[in-house]
Amino acid sequence: MPEILDTTGLKCPLPALKAQKRLDALPPGARLTVLASDPMAKIDIPHLCQREGHRLLEMVEQDGLRFEIERA
Repeated sequence: MPEILDTTGLKCPLPALKAQKRLDALPPGARLTVLASDPMAKIDIPHLCQREGHRLLEMVEQDGLRFEIERA
């Protein structure tokens, strides 16, 4: 079961920064679910994954944003 990081209510760049910190603490292959409300997270979180080599498994926009990420 993936860990969940709720960044709802936080503004750019905090959701991406908190996701990076949490991902850094996880072992390779672990999964993290990030919940966000800031529309900029649609840009920041995928950019974080691309830059760090993590796999963005899913991005869902429904009652906010939900990202499923697999740590590199």
